Amino acid sequence: MLRPELIHLSLVVGADVVDRDGGRLGRVEDLIVRLDEEYPPVTGIVAKVAGRLVFVPASLIASVEDAKVTLNDVSLDLQPFARRPREVLLRKDVLDRQLINVDGARLVRTNEIELARLDGWYRVVGVDTGVRGFARRLLPRRIAGSIGTAGFLDWSSVEPFTGHVPTVRLRIPHPKLARLHPAQVADLVEAASHGEGLEILEAFSGDRELEADVFEELDAQHQIEFLDERDDVDVAELLARMESDDAADLVNALPEERREPVMELLPFVQRRRVRALLGYDAATAGGLMSPDFVCVYSQATKQEALARLARSRAPAEALTWFFVMNEHKRLTGAVPLIDLLRASDSDQMGAIGGIPQRVRVEADLEEVARLMTDFDLTVLPVVDEEERLVGVVTVDDVLELLMPQGWRRRFGVLGE
Repeated sequence: MLRPELIHLSLVVGADVVDRDGGRLGRVEDLIVRLDEEYPPVTGIVAKVAGRLVFVPASLIASVEDAKVTLNDVSLDLQPFARRPREVLLRKDVLDRQLINVDGARLVRTNEIELARLDGWYRVVGVDTGVRGFARRLLPRRIAGSIGTAGFLDWSSVEPFTGHVPTVRLRIPHPKLARLHPAQVADLVEAASHGEGLEILEAFSGDRELEADVFEELDAQHQIEFLDERDDVDVAELLARMESDDAADLVNALPEERREPVMELLPFVQRRRVRALLGYDAATAGGLMSPDFVCVYSQATKQEALARLARSRAPAEALTWFFVMNEHKRLTGAVPLIDLLRASDSDQMGAIGGIPQRVRVEADLEEVARLMTDFDLTVLPVVDEEERLVGVVTVDDVLELLMPQGWRRRFGVLGE
């Protein structure tokens, strides 16, 4: 299948609008699209005719070329152009703006917009983010048309921001963003402007669990920045869906006058967990730990332990180990998930695992990191003064504190 010939937006804008005989009718000011298809069709053009901006529907367009747009009918409606709902102007709303390269999970700038004839429509098929796309717009038309495309991105792999478009704002979701990991989405939010970041977050407003996952990955500065615009009820609803340790960190970062009102709006179980975690210094094992884990009595069988796993709502990273306690609820053992799966169905948990490494709630970050490094642990149990398991520290929480501030920016979230 032959690749369709690309038409550069920068060379269409400013081109003549002509009739079939080549008679000049006006000038192209912009192209209109709707973003609800994979390759958005051009639904019309904004043309300057007789000194006024008018709408020319796609049904009147015979051909679009770099130098001119030819009409098959000159019966134009000369009423002043007015943007209709869900319409996006390519030059005004997309060109020279940032958009999201979903495949690369980074922000890029639109230096050129590429069009092509597909399925009976002129459609947006991609963008050029390279220097050639920008250079083409600076040079005379007779030279610009000879400049090729170097930084082409297929439109199916990008997502434009539309929050600044009055007739589109909050109406067109960002379905492509669902392909990204919450940490990648958080990186994009942090790299974007406030308005763009807010638009990304609003794209997940229909999936509150995923929104909470993204918030967990944001740095504290951006969390507070976006929570400042929400009322206490919205903040509490968000915190209720977050992991307890992340929710506690966020409550601690809220302005003091908002903490208690928000806490009172949390569901009982989450409120109890968050209050317990807030009682520890953030730089200690108690402040780092999550209260979500699986702990069973030593006489429990493999099948009983797996049944407990099936009922657990703990995050996946905390379920790579099972913990074992005696009749006094003191921690006595730890069983890797793989060892449990290999055990016989009748084996008791106390006979499968070994004696675990552990830290007290007051242990500092250095001690936690040392133990996890020395014993190659991804999960470290935290016990109280009576050796009862009260939480677990996962390796991702330790790494987040040990990595230098702003480390994510080194991975190229911002485009050229």
